[in-house]
This record gives sequence, C-alpha cells and structure tokens, in this order.
Amino acid sequence: MTSTALDDAGYRTLELERIDSVLRVTIAHPGNDLNAVDALLHVELTRLFRELKQEDEARAVVLTARGRTFSAGGSFDWFPALEDFAALDHLRRDAKQLIWDLLDVELPIVAAVNGPAVGLGASLALLCDVIFMADTATIADPHVRVGIAAGDGGTLIWPLVLGPARAKQYLLTGDAMTAAEAERLGLANEVVAAGELENAALAFAQRLAAGAPLAIRHTKQAVNAGIKAAASITFDLATALEIATFRSEDHREALAAIREKRAPTFRGR
Repeated sequence: MTSTALDDAGYRTLELERIDSVLRVTIAHPGNDLNAVDALLHVELTRLFRELKQEDEARAVVLTARGRTFSAGGSFDWFPALEDFAALDHLRRDAKQLIWDLLDVELPIVAAVNGPAVGLGASLALLCDVIFMADTATIADPHVRVGIAAGDGGTLIWPLVLGPARAKQYLLTGDAMTAAEAERLGLANEVVAAGELENAALAFAQRLAAGAPLAIRHTKQAVNAGIKAAASITFDLATALEIATFRSEDHREALAAIREKRAPTFRGR
C-alpha cells in the first residue's frame, strides 16, 4: 500500500516543515503580520485539515504561527465581501467542513499558541489535542464586539471545557483570557516562557510521535466522538445565527465604529 504525505505545494499562508516524525505547520500570512483570517487563509486552513486526514508519514503535528499573533481572527478588510448572501453561504459550508475535518484528523495535533488567538484562531487552538501557550499569549472570542453571533466553533468548545456559565462570561463579552488564566481553567495544558514555546511544543509532539500510533490515533478518535456529538447540536445553529447577524445594522455599526475609532452604538437590529 502506498503511503500518503501532505503536499505542501501551493500553500501561501502556511509553512510546512517535517522534523523527523513531526509535521510542523506555521501560520505565516505574507500579507498580514497579525495572521488575520481572510478568504485565502480560510481556504488554505480548510485544505490543510482535509489533507491532514490522509497524512501517513507524520505521527504528530504542531500547529503554530509566526509573528506577534497566533491569529487575530477574521480580517475586517474581508468583512465587506461577506455582505453578499451567496458568499456568506459558501463561507458557512467551508467553515463547517474546516471544523469537522479538524476533528477528524487522526494524528495528534499540538497547538503552540505564540500570541493572541482570537475568534477562529481561538477555536483552531482549542480544538487541537494539547495546547501550549506562551506566557505572553491571550485567547478570546470577540464576535459579539463586532455585532455578530459567535460562530467558528467558539460556542462548541468553550462550554465543553469551561462549563456554560464561565464560557458565557467570555463569549458574551469578548474579553480576552490570559495564558495563566487559560491554564488555570483548563483551556491550556501548559504555559511556558515565550522563548521556550517552540521547543516545548515540539518535544511533546515528538513524545506522542514515539508512542504507539494506532493506540494514540484511536484514543483521540474516541474522545473526539464526544466533541463531534456536541458539534452536531450547536455548530449549524451558531453559524446560521452568525450569518443572520452578519447582515444586521449592529454589525455594520461595529465596522463603522472601528474605522472611525469610536465606541459603537448598538440598537439590536
């Protein structure tokens, strides 16, 4: 049987490097030093997790980023293009496939969160299997601050980890959580000094890569079955409500306020 290895050709926002049995994927958007998610990065992340499901050569994956942030979430420059309903519906389908494929990747994925992980960036990190954070990093899902419902998987994973009350504290305010608080509450497995993050995450991934691959992959599958069951209840509703609020006056007001550097005035319509 021929083994399958992920083909790194054609990626423009992601860098792939093989370190023995570990595949390191680095988010490095050449047009945005905050690694904000635009159409290109969203398409390539969707491709990444689809192809990782077929990866045979690596035994573990590290997902990290270059620059000041892990990912700043959705790009405000991209939002105007999403006012078209057809574009929004296409995004909805891609977003669902991205999350489902991420959960279906059998290889263990270690997140190395080097800086702020926001919105979709937070969901990507939290849906990995083991999360390392730099002590200077933060994590947040501030959808509500731009007048849209929290889609992208935030309403799935935050309540599963924190419980409903604590999750709503952060999802309904968009407040950022420090790395230390994330570790205390269980959103992060380990917090390390920023200069040690890369080596710490890689060392843990190498430990997983040295383990019994079938046992590790299938144990992950069994745990993720529960997450997928929760996703089947919450994800479609969250994305439908996100689409509805994308077309709201409150969302347009939020974007205008950001451009004009003022506080938004929300009216609930």
